[in-house]
Amino acid sequence: MKIKKAIIPSAGLGTRLLPATFAQPKEMLPVGRKPTIQFVVEELANAGIKDILIVTGRNKRAIEDHFDMDHTLIENLRDKGKNKLLKQLQFLKDLNVDIFFTRQSKPTGLADAVLLGEAFIDDEPFVVSLGDTIIKSKNYKSNYLKRLCKFHIEKKSFGTIGVEEIAREEVFRYGIIEGINCDENVIKIKNLIEKPSPDTAPSNLAINGRYVFNPEIFDCIRKTTIGYGNERQLTDSIRLLLKSGDIWAVKMLEGEIRYDIGNPFDYAKAYIELSLDDPAIKNQLISYLKELIKQI
Repeated sequence: MKIKKAIIPSAGLGTRLLPATFAQPKEMLPVGRKPTIQFVVEELANAGIKDILIVTGRNKRAIEDHFDMDHTLIENLRDKGKNKLLKQLQFLKDLNVDIFFTRQSKPTGLADAVLLGEAFIDDEPFVVSLGDTIIKSKNYKSNYLKRLCKFHIEKKSFGTIGVEEIAREEVFRYGIIEGINCDENVIKIKNLIEKPSPDTAPSNLAINGRYVFNPEIFDCIRKTTIGYGNERQLTDSIRLLLKSGDIWAVKMLEGEIRYDIGNPFDYAKAYIELSLDDPAIKNQLISYLKELIKQI
């Protein structure tokens, strides 16, 4: 069995990046020459996902427009012979995925956003990838999401959660897992806590915005009560899912990097580091950064 469907929750308000996100979705903030959410879709496509549901909200229409065809622009570029730019607009065709949209009318939590995809998933295992989180690898052979999917199927898991080690003082920003180490990079989850204090956190292993679930998660979401932040938290739903079967966490490997675009520092870091992957500006950017460092 292969996992072919994914949900990208993208209805959050993006308050940490105000005023930049006042009239623009944080998922559409540029990282180099691509918007954030395009990196997420590319990651899914590279992991073998074929059908993607993006859950948007009010003032998020730009996401839908980005994955649509602007025939006026295409004709303009074609008339002017700008073939290189035309090729840049063929990214969706090249990815070979089908993208669908639905809207979360109120920002009532990540769990509710996932629940909106139940009919779309149609009783299959599926991926959830947060629309404001980019995961990249310095090793071109590494594919973290594909590894999560493969592990989920082989282990017959009810849920497989991506995690990474973070500084203890940062745990209050994330969902944190508690579990038993089964090998160097795999943990059998026993509990999850949403944004604990550094003093009460059971570990420093933070959920990194990548999940693989069986469809049983939907019933668990329906049973989940309103929790932290007056929202229905996905971590609470996963805790209920533990009663149905095993849930595992898989760590990121060395060289695999997560960028939380909703965090101002991470966003700045992502823009610089991922722009260095663009051959059109790489050498210029390296020279500029070297000169800039001398002046600091």
